[in-house]
Amino acid sequence: MNPTQKLIIQIALVALLLIGCVAVLMPFTGTLLFAIVICVTTLPVRNRLLDFCGRRSSLAAVLMSVLLLLFLVAPMALLSGSLADGVELAIRFLKPLLESGLPADAPVWLSKLPVVGPDIGDYWHKLVESREEMNKLLHQFLDPTRKLALMTVSLFAQGLLQLLLVIFFVFFIFRDADIYAEALHTGSRKLAGELGERMLNLAAGTVTGVMVGIVGTAAAQSLVAMIGFIIAGVPGVIMLTFATFFFSMVPVIGATLIWVGAAAWLYNGGETGWAIFMVLWGMFGISSVDNFVKPVLISRTSSLPLLLIVVGVFGGVLVFGFIGLFLGPTLLALGQVLIREWLAHADTETPAAS
Repeated sequence: MNPTQKLIIQIALVALLLIGCVAVLMPFTGTLLFAIVICVTTLPVRNRLLDFCGRRSSLAAVLMSVLLLLFLVAPMALLSGSLADGVELAIRFLKPLLESGLPADAPVWLSKLPVVGPDIGDYWHKLVESREEMNKLLHQFLDPTRKLALMTVSLFAQGLLQLLLVIFFVFFIFRDADIYAEALHTGSRKLAGELGERMLNLAAGTVTGVMVGIVGTAAAQSLVAMIGFIIAGVPGVIMLTFATFFFSMVPVIGATLIWVGAAAWLYNGGETGWAIFMVLWGMFGISSVDNFVKPVLISRTSSLPLLLIVVGVFGGVLVFGFIGLFLGPTLLALGQVLIREWLAHADTETPAAS
């Protein structure tokens, strides 16, 4: 066997090994990346615990895992229980309606609505008189609602399991954090020298900045929501505030689900004015915080311009899902460094060539 054939076989074996490793890790990619994000952002806390534990990394990793269980898993489990209770209450509310049917006359305020009020009143009487028509309407409304409720409960259950798996990964990463850190620094130096070190530090700073932006925005939204709940007289303010904090980190839906639910509760209780106030407060107060506070916080804690932050966050979510919140800005930050380095290198080569 000549050296060329031997080299080809070695390259093929390494490629097959890498493909096998990627295939094994593929189902856990998102969970593992999220665990790495948590480890990067909570590394200062872990280092303090490491000093407190007498440099025993296993004990510090156990304490960090317990803290994450208390601050992440326990509140989410409570919210899952509250969500299940809310679904049960909704079923109890709709069950008498399905059994006894609608009242004979539409609510007075509904009939007095301008332009559409009389038509709504006529359609109401048509529903009362025609059981088949009412059942058709109720099925059109209840089927999507039931599917949405089941999907939400399923997402919460999956989220809890994924968080437990994330904390499992976090324990092992923190236990051997020094080994992984040394390997990363050595690899970055061998691959790109000083530029590799800079890119590694930039990636860590960008991930931390995005996490600060997400958590800070969630805290700001929950504070604004709490003020609105107190003004409108919504019960369970503390639980709703915690729910707003956690839901604010969820892309697309965000805290909208919470303040819409609060407005629906107020409206169902006859507080139409406060329900309208809650909707306006949610639209222009709670939800608008996300559009202004998050980009500003991220840009203040990382070196990316505001435009790249916005593009990175939204583009990352569209491409990678939730973990794209961190991957998008990080990839743009690394790309920006490479482009700047290439331009600076080109500028230094041009005078030499001339």
